[in-house]
Amino acid sequence: MADQSTSTGTEGIDPKLAGLLCYIWIIGLVFLIISKDKFVRFHALQAVIMGVAFAVISFVLVFIPIVNFFSWILWPLYMVLVIVMMIKAYAGEKYKLPVIGDFAEKSA
Repeated sequence: MADQSTSTGTEGIDPKLAGLLCYIWIIGLVFLIISKDKFVRFHALQAVIMGVAFAVISFVLVFIPIVNFFSWILWPLYMVLVIVMMIKAYAGEKYKLPVIGDFAEKSA
């Protein structure tokens, strides 16, 4: 008989792999909803907040002509950050981004 108390909502997936996949934005939303693992929920929430923050910032920058150039720089920087966070999650690190990481840790 299987032990029901260890159910994470992500059975069959290594938590490190799930943490890496969280930084693919839609998958992060799914893991945030279904996972009970604190490590996975932390990375899912941090990834979702990070994605929304970058989307909002880039959207706002598009409408400000003087700094419109920065909106084109923002997305490559975001992608680099996503890759770094994926590597850290897969290594099992609970790396916290400033402000976002503290909120994600308290909420996870």
